[in-house]
Amino acid sequence: MTVFGTADRLAGFGGVAPVPRDSGKLSGNLRRPQRYNRRLQRVFYTSALFSIRHCEESRRFYDRKRAEGKRHTQAVLALARRRVNVLWALLRDGRRYEPAPPARAAA
Repeated sequence: MTVFGTADRLAGFGGVAPVPRDSGKLSGNLRRPQRYNRRLQRVFYTSALFSIRHCEESRRFYDRKRAEGKRHTQAVLALARRRVNVLWALLRDGRRYEPAPPARAAA
């Protein structure tokens, strides 16, 4: 955790988040990193793909991104980034992931 410091840096290292390419005069210039850990990116991407199939919340997020006009790969990378944030929070707080129980319909 101390190597990266934030979830943003972990996501940038894994290639699922844009990194700043600012010069001295320009700011806000975000691009995909040229150097990133491809194995880690594959883990994040594959995790997102499987979660689309098996997790309703992930599927809803993916469908929302597709409805916004994102291509399949862009939507999966957005979900992967979201999952990195959740993973970071779990590691930071020392907790395990516990999916929320399905909501029951009121009788």
